[in-house]
Formats: sequence, structure tokens, C-alpha cells
Amino acid sequence: MITRKKVSVLPIYLVGFVWLGYALLFPLRAPLHYVICAAFSLAAYTAGKAIWPDKVYQTPEVPKTEAKKEEKEDPQVAALRKEKERAISELRRLNDAIPDPKISAQIDHLEEVTGKIIDYVIDHPQKKSQISRFLDYFLPTTIKLLNAYDRMDSAGVSGSNISATKAKVEQMLDTLCAAFDKQLDALFGDEALDISTDITVMENLLAQEGLSGPSKPTGGTGGPTLEL
Repeated sequence: MITRKKVSVLPIYLVGFVWLGYALLFPLRAPLHYVICAAFSLAAYTAGKAIWPDKVYQTPEVPKTEAKKEEKEDPQVAALRKEKERAISELRRLNDAIPDPKISAQIDHLEEVTGKIIDYVIDHPQKKSQISRFLDYFLPTTIKLLNAYDRMDSAGVSGSNISATKAKVEQMLDTLCAAFDKQLDALFGDEALDISTDITVMENLLAQEGLSGPSKPTGGTGGPTLEL
């Protein structure tokens, strides 16, 4: 908590009234007159402070790290957060609207993977170019297909066009779930390569130092035997 103080201005106004009243009632021609008026003003100011004291109050302290993050957040990162919220919100709405349990499970999966993809790029903005096609086409088109399915499913009609289109969307959802998974996996490509390189280097160094391979026994496995 931060302690703050609000200075009351009423005592200052009271001093002004004292000078005004003194000028109207008494002369202000000699230095002594000003000294007397100043003495009255000081007395009035002291009394005013007693009657209208300064107010002390506390306000919550905003963590500097959070404030700095909000102020300096990259516009592209802010746009990614907004896109994630919009997409997740729409997928949840469609999930609630479509009663089919299989499609509901697929939408759950798409929602989870979409959140992970965008969160990863928020933490690694340099990867944004890798998901440009995902954000610009695959994600919005997936939502468009689900919206079309929802409208046709809500129509309550089993015509050939509606049934055929719904079947195509159902088949496409399996492909889309796999594609979203591959998009997330691709983001970890560089990191996986770095880890693989580190492991290879460590294995070579361990071999050079004689620290790899099965450990050798340091002593016998038992004590001397007695022959009878």
C-alpha cells in the first residue's frame, strides 16, 4: 500500500480572508501594519489546520513489473492475445451449440491446441511468421466450417445437400485436428534440434572423459570362503 496525503486548501483561503478583512478595516501603510496582519494570518492558518487537517489515505501499489509489461507490450503480442480470445470464445460457443459428442470432443481438442499455439508464439514472438498461414486461413476457415455445420444442424432438415455437407465437415475435422497438432509440433522444431545437439555433445564429452558406459565393479562381491 502507498500512503498519500491530500493537503487541505481551506486554511490558505482563510489567510486570504484575513488579509482582505484587515485591509478593509485597518490601514496598511506602515511596515508595522503588515507585521500585525501577518501575525493574524499565521494565527488563522494554524487554526485552519486544526479545523481542516490534511487527509491521509492509502492506495494499492501496482507492481512495477506488471505496469512495465502493460506499457511496453508489443502491439503484435497484444494482437495475438486478442485473436486467441476471439477464437477460443467462438469455438466454445460452437461447442455449446453443436450437440454431437464426437464433434464436441474434436472442438475441445482444437480449442486446447489453438491456445497452446498462440501462447507459445506470445512467449516466442520471433516464431510469429511460422503461424501466419494458421492465423490467416486455417483457424478462421475451421471456425467458418463449424459455423456452417451448426446452421445446417439447427435447420432440422435431413436433405441430401445438408447431409452431404455435414458429412464432409465431420470428415474434415479429423484432418484438422491432426493438422493443428502438427502446427504445434513444428513450433518446437528448433528447440528439439538444440536439445538433440546438446545431448550429442554431452555424450561425446562423457565418452572422452571415460564417464559413459557401464560402471566397473570397485571390489569383490563377498568375503573369503572357509573350507571344511
